[in-house]
Amino acid sequence: MRVILADLKSSRGFVSKDTVVGGYGSRLDSFSRTTTIMAYLKKQTHDVPSVHMAYIAAILARAGHDVKWTRGEAVDGDLALVLSSLVDYKNETAWADGLRARGIKVGFVGITASKMPQLFADHCDFILNGEPEAGVMRMAQGEIPEGIVASEQISDLDSIPFPRWDLVTEHRAKHGIRWSSRPVGGGFPLLASRGCPEFCTYCPHRILAGYRARSIANIVDELERLCDQHRRPYVIFRDPLFTEQRDRCLELCDEIQARGLALTFEAETRLDRLDIELLDKLYAAGFRAMSFGVESLAPGTLKKSGRRPIPEKHQREIIEHCRKRGIVTAAFYVLGFLQDDWNSIAATIDYAIDVASTFAQFKILTPYPGTPMFKQLEPLLTETDWEKFDGYTPTFRHPNLSARELRFLLGASYKRFYIRPSYLADFLKIQNTAVREWASRMDQRVNDRHSRGEIADISRSVAC
Repeated sequence: MRVILADLKSSRGFVSKDTVVGGYGSRLDSFSRTTTIMAYLKKQTHDVPSVHMAYIAAILARAGHDVKWTRGEAVDGDLALVLSSLVDYKNETAWADGLRARGIKVGFVGITASKMPQLFADHCDFILNGEPEAGVMRMAQGEIPEGIVASEQISDLDSIPFPRWDLVTEHRAKHGIRWSSRPVGGGFPLLASRGCPEFCTYCPHRILAGYRARSIANIVDELERLCDQHRRPYVIFRDPLFTEQRDRCLELCDEIQARGLALTFEAETRLDRLDIELLDKLYAAGFRAMSFGVESLAPGTLKKSGRRPIPEKHQREIIEHCRKRGIVTAAFYVLGFLQDDWNSIAATIDYAIDVASTFAQFKILTPYPGTPMFKQLEPLLTETDWEKFDGYTPTFRHPNLSARELRFLLGASYKRFYIRPSYLADFLKIQNTAVREWASRMDQRVNDRHSRGEIADISRSVAC
């Protein structure tokens, strides 16, 4: 059987899905000069292949099936599996309609099709509800599903064959020029665990399946295979909380070094699951970049959303040590919690600038279907277009801020963080005292200019 695996490329903005926002995906449609640059850079370094599609390819190929991969180009086959997302589902369903018109059976996989089957049911022959591997294993043995079919979580993650990147990647360099830590072309995603042990009410990472972890030996076997196939691969650990178990991380570092693996990697985690000793061990094993959530500056706001606050002193200590070590840091911030107002968001933006991570990502609080926060905010929803649940669009009636104000503050956050001389000096690692002093003086002038522009923008009447 020839199976088409479709991870469709969007024609609008920069869309990332698969494991992003638990699989619902994110779409950055540029809304300022700063975000235009951000979208361009993300296209160069964050457009990575789908790890779930690579797993599916491995399962099907192991059973002797012919696997064909596409990002939208027409491909002939007997059956197609399409990776679903919330932010680009209209494109995905339209593509599926075209394939079915040619007599090809189509199925959808992923969290969006699982949690929102009504968006896909009329455009496919079946939906695999849950993590897709168990359902695909049955398909590989000849069982063709119909309708909505449960795909149970696999408890023993070591039993799943390693992803087949040779079957689901474009013919392009994966380790080209590096303008930061991640090379142009991205890298190889790797799941050392699945699900999330935390209880943040706004996060979709825990709503599809429970938390499980692979054995260290199995993870390093996969890393070793990547090293055999690619020179010094760049690996992107896609676990929401990579350093959840400190002893496992130390064991992983020891095993990477014991096998003499030459690689670099990045991971996402919580800063309170890091300490100086662990950072040093990770660095020695090839750790060069990390992302983490700060979300909000207010501990009370975080607690009401099920997130455990992290002491500011510890955040600064870890970020500063990463700076000394040369580890790139990317901090995530969420604007528009119910407790937020203009002043609290301004304070969060100021904190992001002061703590000086290498990068910062700001998004608007978005209630994703299936999360506890969605149930809480459902009566306040104002947006009916599910594709606009993209992380950058206001979707509910906020008690303190209008949609225009939230969008304005989002734009201001990117402009104030990135458009300042001291950011450029930090990014270029300039140590010259005179240059740094000049950059600090210029920051105030640039800040004043930002303020004048913002006052003009927010006070300008809306043209109808």
